[in-house]
Amino acid sequence: MGRVRLVFGISLVIITAATLQAQWNPEALKLAQVMDKVSRFYVDSINESEVVESTIVNMLHELDPHSSYLSREELEELNEQLEGEFEGIGVSFNVLEDTIYIIRAISGGPSERVGIHAGDRIVEVEGNTVAGTGITSREVQKLLKGPKGTSVDIAVLRRGEAELLEFSITRDKIPVYSLDASYMVNGKIGYVKLARFSHTSIDEFEKAVKLLKQQGMQDLILDLSGNGGGWLPVAVELADHLLSGNKEIVRTEGAKVPDRTYQARKSGLFEEGNLVIMIDGNSASASEIVSGAVQDWDRGVIVGRRSFGKGLVQQPFYLSDGSMIRLTVARYYTPTGRLIQKPYENGYEEYALDLINRFNTGELSSADSIEFPESQQYRTLSLNRTVYGGGGIMPDYFVPMDTSAYSDYFRRLIGRGIFNQFVLQYVDVHRDAIKRDYPDFDLFNADFKATDAQMEQLIDFAIEEKLEFKEDEWNISEDQIALLFKGYLARDIYGMGNYYEVLNPSNEVYNKAVEILNNPVMHQQKLAKVEY
Repeated sequence: MGRVRLVFGISLVIITAATLQAQWNPEALKLAQVMDKVSRFYVDSINESEVVESTIVNMLHELDPHSSYLSREELEELNEQLEGEFEGIGVSFNVLEDTIYIIRAISGGPSERVGIHAGDRIVEVEGNTVAGTGITSREVQKLLKGPKGTSVDIAVLRRGEAELLEFSITRDKIPVYSLDASYMVNGKIGYVKLARFSHTSIDEFEKAVKLLKQQGMQDLILDLSGNGGGWLPVAVELADHLLSGNKEIVRTEGAKVPDRTYQARKSGLFEEGNLVIMIDGNSASASEIVSGAVQDWDRGVIVGRRSFGKGLVQQPFYLSDGSMIRLTVARYYTPTGRLIQKPYENGYEEYALDLINRFNTGELSSADSIEFPESQQYRTLSLNRTVYGGGGIMPDYFVPMDTSAYSDYFRRLIGRGIFNQFVLQYVDVHRDAIKRDYPDFDLFNADFKATDAQMEQLIDFAIEEKLEFKEDEWNISEDQIALLFKGYLARDIYGMGNYYEVLNPSNEVYNKAVEILNNPVMHQQKLAKVEY
């Protein structure tokens, strides 16, 4: 057959057909032969790497919704989130109007140590102008990130300073936190919001729970709404903190990999005390493992709306150029045997539209619109309650989505980034005054309220950004906009966790969770034993 050229990743490898036949199945050899013909005979010159990557993406796309390909750059970004750290200068930034705004210098990081302030604008990096050049967020990251111990020189423009301020910053390891907020709701209820399941999540969770217990926590709200998942072992370990004994947490089953059962192994930090878990349509994978196990063992009450329904297990396979495929090899099942994965037989497009379809069919506004056949009814393992399969975790207390404060004006204000731009500029001008009037967050949260003058400034700013003012729509959304303004100020001045402390009282799922824990009868009613 002669010699066959195979494009693999970005390199062109010469390999004999005999070797291919010995090591590969006929289908893989066929694919290599097609790529060879395209490479050698196609009428136009092509980027062989792009063709191969596109082929890989489309092939995995056809298998199931979650088998995927990650380029080397995408893999590095994912690892930063899941590993819980990256190497850089330690700032949060935003690119607005061709300017790099520093939102905050990460506490204890290299930028804070040299005196970088929130509100600073980066004008030069290594002597090169970056302001007004059309620079993107990804390009900024490439300039500022780098190996620990290396340095980068920047010049910043600071309000009140006539000249640029120059800094040489030595890069270091920067933590990426997965726990967004933890605080005491009242004298006995603690609240913890977890954004993802990364390698640092357990340490963060343990520190938060221990601190809340010191403050008198007896009951816990674990907020997994919007949490798209992460590492399976981290989900198992978190569930182990909530479940006693050696209870099963999750099991995986696949045709070509061994089945595996994960169980609780150790004494956890919160095996007693009333527990409520918040979920929504964006709670997926690891979030569903934890909430499914807690529900199946009647350990706590699940509140919110049906979770996403991602129950496919991906195994990473690394390729020669540093890229990776994540290939589905098994499925997740809760302890009662419920399959977490929602159906995907109707193709990727229908699968991707599932959350929109839930809205259109009324599922997000009424639990009665969801129909569960008897085949998808299961019994919990301690109290014999009815729970439901068929994809995702159905909460014990359904809370409809409240869209009464949303208008087209509000959506455009947020979606076009106008609101965020306004807050960044407002904080830049008024940061010192706000901190002088409200030295700590508790005082700010208790006393601050957006004024009519501030809202007029926002409206005028939006008009300058070509967003037409609609009074009737403003009247619908004004209270929510004012609250969000307060929340953004809290985020940018005091910290991300304080944003949730401001916004949560307007969240009906959160309010239901608090109500349940304040009313033991409600908690017990949902966890009542069913007798036959």
